[in-house]
Parts: sequence; C-alpha cells; structure tokens
Amino acid sequence: MKSRFLIGALSSGSGKTMLTMGILRALSNRGLQVQPFKCGPDYIDTRFHEAATGRASVNLDTWLSSESHVRDLYARYGADADVCVTEGVMGLYDGYDRSSGSSVAIAQLTETPVVLVAGARSTSYTLAAQLWGMKHFRPGLQFAGVVFNQVGSARHERLLLQAAEDAGLPCLGALPRLPELDIPSRHLGLQLADESEMKQRTERAAEIVERYVDLSDLLLRTRTDAPSPATAKAAPMQGDSPLRIAVARDAAFNFIYRENLSRLSQAGQLHFFSPLAGDPLPEADLVYFPGGYPELYAKELARQEDLKRQVREYAEAGGRILAECGGMIWLSQAIEGLESGPAPMCGVLPFSATMEGARLHMGYRRIVDAAGRVWRGHEFHYSQLTDPSALPSVAKQYNAAGEEVETPLYRYKNVIAGYTHLYWGESDILYLWK
Repeated sequence: MKSRFLIGALSSGSGKTMLTMGILRALSNRGLQVQPFKCGPDYIDTRFHEAATGRASVNLDTWLSSESHVRDLYARYGADADVCVTEGVMGLYDGYDRSSGSSVAIAQLTETPVVLVAGARSTSYTLAAQLWGMKHFRPGLQFAGVVFNQVGSARHERLLLQAAEDAGLPCLGALPRLPELDIPSRHLGLQLADESEMKQRTERAAEIVERYVDLSDLLLRTRTDAPSPATAKAAPMQGDSPLRIAVARDAAFNFIYRENLSRLSQAGQLHFFSPLAGDPLPEADLVYFPGGYPELYAKELARQEDLKRQVREYAEAGGRILAECGGMIWLSQAIEGLESGPAPMCGVLPFSATMEGARLHMGYRRIVDAAGRVWRGHEFHYSQLTDPSALPSVAKQYNAAGEEVETPLYRYKNVIAGYTHLYWGESDILYLWK
C-alpha cells in the first residue's frame, strides 16, 4: 500500500496548482519520493511539479491515449515512489464531452482517492451543497476530504468547517488568502524559465501547506493498494535502431511530454542541446524541436547564426525534423509583431510567425495524414502565421467534437511542422516519415 491521491477542484481558479506544488514540495522536504502526475495535456503545470519534486511529471490523458496506456503510465512511473500525487484539470467533472477526459475519469481509471480543493472567496456555507453534490454525483468515487482555499477569517473558517461536516467530507486544511502565491495567468507573457523563481514559489507554498494542511492525516486517509500495470503494452518503435536523436531543450523549447521522450529513447540515444546557448546541432538521424517560448527569447535566438545555418543545411539535405508550435516558429523566416522588431529565425519554412493580434487557439486535435494514419495531439498558442497557405497541409485536423479545424500540418522535404503538440506514447512517431 502507498499514499496516492488526485487533487480535484470545484472549478478552475480554485487553487489546484498552488496546493499541488505546496504538497509536492512539503512531502519531498520530508524525505519522501513523490511522483507527480497531471490530468490532461498541460505542459506548464508539469514544470512546477518537477521543480517541486525533482521528478518529471507525467501526463495522464484519455483523449491522447488509451485507458490501458494511462493505467500503465500511472503504475509504471509510480512504482518506486512513496507517494503519488495527481493534479486535476479544470473542475473535477469537466471533460471534452461531459466527464470524458476529466479529472474524475482519471481518478476512476486509476482507482485514486480524490482530495477536493474548494476556493472559498465570497462564499461559505453554500459550499456544503456543492461539496455534497461533488461527493454523490458519481457513485464509486473515493473522497479523502477537502482543503479550503482563500479563507478570509476565523469566522469564515468555522462556517467552512460546518459546510464540510454537513457534506460528509473531512476537512484536511484551510489556507488563508495569500496573493503572493497566485499563479500568473496562462498567457503569452507567462515565463516559467526562471527556475529560481519557480523554486521560491514552491518553497513558499510548502511552508503554507505545512502550516495549514494536516499532511499526516492526508497521507493516512489516502493509503490504498498500489495499482497494477495494464496488461496491454505499447508496441515497440520500428525504426532502424539505434538512431541518433537530437532534442532541443532549454528555456525556449520545453513543452515536452515525458513519455514521448521515453518512446524516442526506444529508437536510439537522445542527445539534448540548447539553441539558446548556441549549442551546435548534434549529429542526428532525427531532430526534435518541441514547443515553448521562442517569442520570449527571440533576440537571443536570432543571434545564433551558426546554429541557424546548421539547421537550414540539415533540412535542405533531407534530414528528418519534427517541429511543434514554438519549434515550427523557430524554423520559420522570422518572428514579427515584437516591440523590439522582427527577429530572424532559421528560414527553413516559407512563412513567418506574428504576435500581432495574438489570440488563444486551444483544443484537442485528431490528425489524419495523407496515408490515413490517425495521430492525437493538443493545440495551444497565441501567435499566428503570416502566410499559412505558403505550404499545403499534408493532413486534416479535427477537434474533440469531430469538427474540422483550419490548423495545418506542413511537410517540407523531411521537415514536419505544425502548431499541434503530438503525443506518441503508444504510437510510432517514425511513421510520420513513411
């Protein structure tokens, strides 16, 4: 048996991420090995998780992958941990279709107890009805208790304790209103590259959690049988192994799913390099430029003339490149719409990206390529391309409702690029080039 739980919420903005990173760091400070997980395709919260625990956080998502794959991930990555902590997404029951893909779906699939976090700003005893509904709406869920956030006073806390008691949920903690712990809004300017700032936030959150949350009670209430791995396993990669695989990874390129790297390592040896630092392009059979924040480091990237030339020469020679979102922008002609003026990029693809008129494009994507193969991914960006029709799209993309979207997937020689972040934890990404 081990302690494991999922932190769910009544709604977005309740304080899930702050509570999660505080619990992760507080438990790690106690000398426990804590394995973090994240419901959904988020690659921002996972950075906080890793800063808090020193262990890579793993995404659990039933849109991106099968249920058996999710169970296998949870059991495999949590096997050597003392505690498994999963951060939910949005409200507990919010999914892409009713509760499909929701936090509650992951909790049921992995048989994980739920710890609710309830934002209590501007409410008190009304939460009794909401908590009772959360507990009874889906039979079979195990609720370990509730943690209240944004508590304004001692009287406010007494009313909240009454609400928890009448809803039949143990109160595991009550956090005061602390504006310094608010996580910045997820917009273009969100910059998570400052590792020292992230660690300061996690340490402060841990201090608050230690003071206001009964961690010993939480661990006791969430002790349960360790999950057994699913019997179905992903088929091995079918490349001409061993491949040399270069992966860009630094402050500008860091939206990487942990299991994607695990799958790539099955096809060969991974060589990480930093475009920001001006590292030379490694000798490689495949180069992966993941998403990230190239627009925040446009001036630094623009100065990397040697690397930009190496990338162009590699692409023109037929080298295989996968470039997602920020990686695609890096391969474009330039980033425009910046206060400092246009920033020249690698110049491989015949269009530029612009931040002018930036608006959010977000959602699950099902991709059907020219060979009829189906891929899964997630789109999340604010930029747009200046001439998106400069290359024809080699695939059609659909949202979670099955409606076709305009998001293209490009191929130039052996360069495959697009805004969609692909997940290939149980797929063979090498088939993109076959």
